[in-house]
Amino acid sequence: MARPPRATTDGVRGQVATASPLRATTSVVRRYLSSCFLLLVPILAWNLLLASRLPPAFQGAVFWGDIPRWVSVPENVLRLLVLVLPALMPLELATRRQRVRLAVFAAGVAAYFASWAVLITWPSSAWSTSAAGFLAPAYTPALWLFGLGLFADRLFITALPFRRWMFFALAAGFLAFHNLHTAIVYARYF
Repeated sequence: MARPPRATTDGVRGQVATASPLRATTSVVRRYLSSCFLLLVPILAWNLLLASRLPPAFQGAVFWGDIPRWVSVPENVLRLLVLVLPALMPLELATRRQRVRLAVFAAGVAAYFASWAVLITWPSSAWSTSAAGFLAPAYTPALWLFGLGLFADRLFITALPFRRWMFFALAAGFLAFHNLHTAIVYARYF
């Protein structure tokens, strides 16, 4: 006598799922599509679409030229971790507190976008050629990373030990190396 498929809990709010591979795959895809990585899509699109419009010092050959490996390697490793980790963090907006987190993130994104807009629109202005203006695209991510870190309550993969401070530590490390990198370019260029 054949046994019927066993019902299992899929780990998302205690929902019961059948043993169907298609349903399990759909559940996993839906879970990761509703992750905090979704918040990064506008930032990544902005960077891809507008990076070529930034002043010459921000273009690849100048910006990455002669940067010491002890700066560029940790910067890129930490950048990768900070951008991948949100794909493992659920994006939940059910409570007022979660919506406030989103507002903090959005304000940070607005500041980041504004820092780029000034450099693109007025590249020779006193602000754009000052250290504060030139480094603005490097330090304003602290604002949206802070907002993103507020969502770092847990991961989809509950077997991994994770605390919010871990995301903040990775983000702080990335920001330290990214700002150092940009400061090196500024010192060489101006």
